[in-house]
Amino acid sequence: MKVLVTGAAGFIGSHTAERLNELGHDVIGIDNFSPYYDVSLKELNAKTLSKKNIPVLKVDIRTDRLEDYIPSDLDFIFHFSAQPGISSTSTFEDYFTNNVLGTQRLLDLFEKRAKKPFFVNIATSSIYGLVATLKEDDAPLPASWYGVTKLAAEQLVLAYARRELLKSTSLRLYSVYGPRERPDKLYTRLIDCGLNNKNFPLYEGSEKHLRSFTYVQDIVDGIVSVIGKEEVANGEIFNLGTETESTTAEGIATVEAILGIKIEMEINPSRAGDQSRTKANIDKARKLLNYNPQTTLKEGLEAQVNWFKESFESN
Repeated sequence: MKVLVTGAAGFIGSHTAERLNELGHDVIGIDNFSPYYDVSLKELNAKTLSKKNIPVLKVDIRTDRLEDYIPSDLDFIFHFSAQPGISSTSTFEDYFTNNVLGTQRLLDLFEKRAKKPFFVNIATSSIYGLVATLKEDDAPLPASWYGVTKLAAEQLVLAYARRELLKSTSLRLYSVYGPRERPDKLYTRLIDCGLNNKNFPLYEGSEKHLRSFTYVQDIVDGIVSVIGKEEVANGEIFNLGTETESTTAEGIATVEAILGIKIEMEINPSRAGDQSRTKANIDKARKLLNYNPQTTLKEGLEAQVNWFKESFESN
């Protein structure tokens, strides 16, 4: 099948593009190479994909003529492109244009085409709000611009399914970590601080936060499981993540044990809109997608530490 991955040079998008390629699909990637974090890291991911014959085109879904770049014979689209996370440097316009307007422009393109790909929207547990322990049909209570705009994007995608304009599903991901994790995220930053004798900026109170820390390959298992289950997934929302909860403090201790290093903390003010608890309820995904994440936090972090050392320690 012919597959498009948006945000293919990013963390989860690049892993998904690789897996789809390994499954024998013809994969094309697009990414706007946003400077939200070091562009060279995205370029490195794109180079890795290129070596596997997965092209990654520089395309901004908010402004570029999408018909000039996106083939008309696609079978699937996996839509990762977004303004990520909770950041004081990102404006509401950043979140709105990337997450809502960009998604709408993709949907508008496919609505006009004779062949309509199955649209897999990549969403987030931030849609649920400060405590993300809910089932997919519970009312969302987003508490950040990120969560609000990702919910809006999700509902745009599902609205097209309700109107039978194209088939789609939305996957809400929980606290993904692993090789290629963004440098602003918990574990990449923590490993960097441990190996390079830097203080780790810990948000006040966050050491008590509970998370469904989910290894990236377990997340990719769930994402690609939609293929072949289009009729079951159409119009549906699925939580993807581990059912095991760990505190941030436990995650920090695990990294310290792997590195054999005590990491010094620098306490910063808490972030508005940050989630206090996430616990993935995956009963629906387990039943309908045969989803079953297996990687322990220690196993996943050992893989991430090895990746970091291979990629950055020499620099």
